[in-house]
Amino acid sequence: MTNETKDSGWNFDNTYAQLPKTFYTSQNPIPVRSPKLIIFNNSVATSLGLNDEMLEKKEGIFAGNRIPEGASPLAQAYAGHQFGHFTMLGDGRALLLGEQITPSGGRFDIQLKGSGRTPYSRGGDGRAAVGPMLREYIISEAMHALGIPTTRSLAVVATGEKVIRETNLPGAVLTRVAASHIRVGTFQYAANWGTVEELRTLADYALKRHFPEIEEDQSKYLLLLKEVIKRQAALIAKWQMVGFIHGVMNTDNMAISGETIDYGPCAFMDTYDPETVFSSIDRQGRYAYGNQPAIGGWNLARFAESLLPLLHENEDEALKLAQDAISDYPKLYKRNWLAGMRAKLGIMNDEPQDESLIIDLLNLMKKYRADYTNTFRSLTFDTPKDTVLFGTPEFSQWYDQWEARLGRQEESRTYLSQLMRSSNPAVIPRNHRVEEALEAAVNEGDYSIMERLLEVLSSPYAYTPEQAEYCTLPAASKVPYRTFCGT
Repeated sequence: MTNETKDSGWNFDNTYAQLPKTFYTSQNPIPVRSPKLIIFNNSVATSLGLNDEMLEKKEGIFAGNRIPEGASPLAQAYAGHQFGHFTMLGDGRALLLGEQITPSGGRFDIQLKGSGRTPYSRGGDGRAAVGPMLREYIISEAMHALGIPTTRSLAVVATGEKVIRETNLPGAVLTRVAASHIRVGTFQYAANWGTVEELRTLADYALKRHFPEIEEDQSKYLLLLKEVIKRQAALIAKWQMVGFIHGVMNTDNMAISGETIDYGPCAFMDTYDPETVFSSIDRQGRYAYGNQPAIGGWNLARFAESLLPLLHENEDEALKLAQDAISDYPKLYKRNWLAGMRAKLGIMNDEPQDESLIIDLLNLMKKYRADYTNTFRSLTFDTPKDTVLFGTPEFSQWYDQWEARLGRQEESRTYLSQLMRSSNPAVIPRNHRVEEALEAAVNEGDYSIMERLLEVLSSPYAYTPEQAEYCTLPAASKVPYRTFCGT
């Protein structure tokens, strides 16, 4: 393998490689036969300080055939509770190239996903298919535009090789950009298979990387737990605001940075129903839309368990500190959720009955199978006739209560309308639109539909005329929409 030139803008550091060897295995990507660039994210490249014009042979770099100068590829080891069952895991088909230092001093992981087998592949081929990698690109970019913390996608490259799943599929490698890939599962791995000192080293590294303001505090490990709890409470509330369903909220898919990570069978909800599940493997509904907040708390409890040896030398005292910290999560989540829902309804201040007003609307949406996004869109423009709720006695009563609630505020309706516009997206990546784009890309090599979709999703709060057609609902179907893990 050859290295890329300095002129391309790569500026790698490799601090993760300085952790104990138990946390990773050094390994180069496995070259592919005939790489071809499908899509490249120029805005992400610019933010990273990369020189697009000087990135020679991007196909080779982002397929793993060439190694950027300064990179030190490795596969990370971690563990995780997968659907509640604990197991040893790791980067089975991904490699961390290193950490790109941006011109402004930011630090971001650059990871190749689908780059070949690693010691953690557990029988897998280490490869990925074009469809799931493009799905991650689309959804992660949509989440970024929605203002939700997320990993991002720099590029997708077709490999020119087939991957064998239920059928033969075209292969691809995705380049992912993340604040880091340190997971709850990374700490679980350290707690179960490492020493206490290795666990402490990992915690110190995480503090230095994500929470430098507290790394010198005497109670820094307890504060680490509390900060991760805060970030996850805020993140999952944001998911609920837009009807996003992650699909596989295993502990290895929860990043301590507070970013959304590992887009597999993810999708956005059309008809409002807390029991909505899109993942083909979630047969019991563990990760249904309505369960996401509670699962977030469950995952954080597992994180707290992994930190117990660092919280206090006395086991009982450590457990009490962890339990007290975890007990704050439901309150933090609810505070974030209520604030977000108030904004979606144009409510600026707090009144005790606000929660009932919100829940009553959601119950009506469930009863009448109203579209989640378009219901809030119609309220934003004060066009209640555009929702299926219109004409029902319950909605008329609710609407009067909402109007009275808005009338008790000093802000003008124009100001409140602007608040609602900035809180309610005009468009989301509708499942049928995503599938339309993926089908054209995978089956016909036509990426124009995907590019148009990405353009529309890049400004979800713009409410432009061009976005109107992307607000329409899919045709009725007797078969529920299902997504699959990106393997």
